[in-house]
Amino acid sequence: MAEKNIRIALTGNPNSGKTTIFNHLTGTRQKVGNWPGVTVEKKEGDVEKFGYHLKIVDLPGTYSLTPFSIEEIVARNYILDENPDVVIDIIDASNLERSLYLANQLRELNCKVIFALNMADLALARGYKIDAAKLSELLGVPVVFTVGNKGQGLDELMKTAVESAQTDVCIPETRKVRYSKDIEKAIAELRAAIEECTGPDFPYDRRWTAVKLLEDDTIIRQRLDELLGKDSRELMEIAGRLRARLADLFHEEPEIVLTDERYGFIAGIIKEVMIASTRRRVDISRNIDMVLTNRFLGFPIFIFFIWAMFQVTFTLGAYPMEWLEAGIGMLSGGLDAMLPPGVVKSFLLDGVIAGVGSVLVFLPNILLLFFCIALFEDTGYMARAAFLMDRIMHLIGLHGKSFIPMLMGFGCNVPAIMAARTLESPKDRILTVMITPFMSCSARLPVYIVLAGTFFAAHAGTMIFLLYLAGIAVAILTGRLLRSFLLTGADAPFVMELPPYRVPMLKSLLIHMWDRAKMFLKKMGGIILVGSIVIWVLSAYPKNIDYDVNYQARIQAVNQQYAEQIADAAPQQKQGLKQEQQQQIDRLRREKQVEHAEKSYLGRIGQVMSPVFEPIGIEWRGSVAILTGFVAKEIVVSTLGVLYAVDGETDSEALRRALQSSGMTPLSALSLMVFVLLYIPCLATVAAIARETGSVRWAFLSVAYTTAVAWMASFVVYQGGGLLIG
Repeated sequence: MAEKNIRIALTGNPNSGKTTIFNHLTGTRQKVGNWPGVTVEKKEGDVEKFGYHLKIVDLPGTYSLTPFSIEEIVARNYILDENPDVVIDIIDASNLERSLYLANQLRELNCKVIFALNMADLALARGYKIDAAKLSELLGVPVVFTVGNKGQGLDELMKTAVESAQTDVCIPETRKVRYSKDIEKAIAELRAAIEECTGPDFPYDRRWTAVKLLEDDTIIRQRLDELLGKDSRELMEIAGRLRARLADLFHEEPEIVLTDERYGFIAGIIKEVMIASTRRRVDISRNIDMVLTNRFLGFPIFIFFIWAMFQVTFTLGAYPMEWLEAGIGMLSGGLDAMLPPGVVKSFLLDGVIAGVGSVLVFLPNILLLFFCIALFEDTGYMARAAFLMDRIMHLIGLHGKSFIPMLMGFGCNVPAIMAARTLESPKDRILTVMITPFMSCSARLPVYIVLAGTFFAAHAGTMIFLLYLAGIAVAILTGRLLRSFLLTGADAPFVMELPPYRVPMLKSLLIHMWDRAKMFLKKMGGIILVGSIVIWVLSAYPKNIDYDVNYQARIQAVNQQYAEQIADAAPQQKQGLKQEQQQQIDRLRREKQVEHAEKSYLGRIGQVMSPVFEPIGIEWRGSVAILTGFVAKEIVVSTLGVLYAVDGETDSEALRRALQSSGMTPLSALSLMVFVLLYIPCLATVAAIARETGSVRWAFLSVAYTTAVAWMASFVVYQGGGLLIG
């Protein structure tokens, strides 16, 4: 406190608006990482308010602090171990009864708690009137109304947090949940036993510890074993005896009885503090759902939204893409004019700029894709998509909840695979993890944009949309196969909350975009830059190559031939002859570059791999690009940019011209896109599969299976398409 630093933890139910408030408070002053020891995302932000430095930590969204899921464990452990100065519980004011369960568990922890009744405008619109002063009085905690997406009440919330951090006032015992006589007697007896064997430095509230032992909380039992050693045995015996007595009295496990009594306490609070208007407005979300989740209209509307997302990504992203290309072209032209011919110039132009620049231009498209996905999440439509897909997902023995990680895979497969841990069944988690890599991530998008834009320009957006649909179809077929042979078992029931529709906050959407932009730019300066340099070295060396043709002599012959013709030509013919001369010289230079590439180290690798890829219409340069794409899919375009670079040209238009002149056909381009869609996920995804399934065998199976499926699908596309065309 001497340094005027205050740590504030934000907690709350999913869909309570917690992240919206966090984004509004911290803006771009956020640090995103993982919690120690787990892969759950950790967000922290710094704010200067009222003369204090506030460090705000966004805890994972949970419905309770009972340590069943990793999110619940992370949230509770942070409050217990890190002792934040204040915990702010973000409560959905329009769903007060459900939200108060977590709120009361926080009160039992005896930490400094503030309740933020968020979405107060929505609660009022639904006809709910909440007496905040009465709620504060009954529960013994400060209560503040907020509207997170409009920033209303947030200054008051922060001011209340600062004031709470400066006081030593805790929640009065009289304001805590009082259980029935028999349970309170057991709590008192166990609390007395805890007090006997612990000293003043015991880190937990003793009443709360007694309640957790009666609930047979495994983590607290382990912690007491570590803290008390031998003394914990006697304590566990007392807890076991009391649990048995309560189970005999109530004919239920004590944790169930305690939960029921907490809900009874909450029901009493609701009656005291909330009035529901007799003229409640019709729920707008329900009306919208009558259309968007309709059994006949819902699925076509969902397909339309996905199609529109890719149309927007391709067409709207074309404008900033041109601006980036122009900027990279200016940089390349400037360096070309400044630097003398040699290795350094080739390294910068053909290696760094051709490789990194060919990927960087797709940043606007990727940002637009993430903007659309964030839009689905923030409006509440993502959960509806899960319900719509529930019937289809049951075909593979899963339920609609598994579709949310899959849909997130459109952005990036790694966090999508991590999101599968929210599924209750271990078999469901593994199955979802195994099929998610078939969902086409944003890293593959640049490949589609280049190839579809080159060979299917008029229908590029639709072609990309069909590729994404193909990925979903293959994922479903794979799921059915795995469910039938490797992951057999009964289907899990589908229970998932449908959050109300909300108007998304632009600031929150932009923060999502910026987070992804940082990830992309970090990749650009790291793995893609290194990959581009390695590819350039392999394509530029060896320098001493025995060419089949003396290209320099031919260029000199062309110059000499046209010099004589231009000298003898009429003035109006000279310009045309000069253009013809330049075209012939450019053609000879391209032929020289192609032969150099074929005889380089990279070309030799491609020639070795060529027999594998020839049946699916992919030439050696495409096969090398596929190989490098295992590290990161963005490097596929980077590799093509280096291999097809012509005299330092780095814009995508130059790459498109080079692809067209290389002999690649629309059918072979489609085959390459299908292979990129389905084959082995990137290195980070393979690591995520191994981590989330707990076995490298599943990761190896994913690598082998996806690559085999990709080759077979491309074979069908190329050979089957050839038969149809022929």
